[in-house]
Amino acid sequence: MKRYCLVYVILAGSWISLGLLQAVAQQSSGIPVHMVVTVEAQHGSVPPEITSRDVMVYEGHDRDQVLDWVPMQGDHAALDLFVLLDDSSNTSLGSQLEDLRQFILAQPSTTQIGVAYMRDGIARIEQNLTSDHAQAAKALRLPAGDAGINASPYFALSDLVKRWPASSARRQILMVTDGIDRYWGSLPPDPYVDAAVADAQRAGILVSVIYTPGEGHDAHSYWRTTWGQNFLAQVADETGGESYGIGFYGPPVSFSPYLDNLSRRLNRQYLLTFAAKPEKKAGMQRVRLQTEVPNAELVGANQVYVPAAPQ
Repeated sequence: MKRYCLVYVILAGSWISLGLLQAVAQQSSGIPVHMVVTVEAQHGSVPPEITSRDVMVYEGHDRDQVLDWVPMQGDHAALDLFVLLDDSSNTSLGSQLEDLRQFILAQPSTTQIGVAYMRDGIARIEQNLTSDHAQAAKALRLPAGDAGINASPYFALSDLVKRWPASSARRQILMVTDGIDRYWGSLPPDPYVDAAVADAQRAGILVSVIYTPGEGHDAHSYWRTTWGQNFLAQVADETGGESYGIGFYGPPVSFSPYLDNLSRRLNRQYLLTFAAKPEKKAGMQRVRLQTEVPNAELVGANQVYVPAAPQ
């Protein structure tokens, strides 16, 4: 029987086991790829227990082999989380800053938190990732409240993703904005939304979003706010995150219910490793997750980066 030394390498922004690579090469034509998956309850607040045998991964009609399913708790709980706020938000966001501070302070010691503001098309870092949650909470401030200060929140999202070094920890973003792309307009498809989603998917970064109104005429345009929230929902859905808002009735009274829900989601995440089917060229491939366990739903990105087939 052959033995494999468990060595890890970074592949497309992710940690991959060389032992798994060798094992899968012998057993199938797949390449190990991993993604963070959240288990949701369809009814009630507590989902049932899910094991690797309960997880099904499909590429088209083909079912892929599940190689590993690890709860992201204990030794695997490490999380890098950026709070990304829009500097063109209405200053009413100030009433929500205390909720965000309390959320940051309540995170476990295994979580590093950074704070950045969307401005001039980039993510301006106010606080780099730190395990000092009090320091991160101090970095929160009122937005500038200038409608012209940030043309597109999706430029800033892509910028943060591209400048974020690969890590063995989960990487996730909480994005607070109105979602309006003032550079592109309202009609889909928006190439900058699609590009930001693709950047996050390739890096394996989950993006959750909270809607908060912006400034200027667009902030009270039903047409623009509708598409802004639609674009935010797209980003969250396609990266495996969650979208929070109250529709088209203005700002939420409190962020607390959203942040409580997000905290629960972070505690129900797993690292899924499966044998993806490689193409001749490396690229993004669509995947679908499924389980037959009652009252459970698996939520993850709808595309993953798959390296090219070995030559």
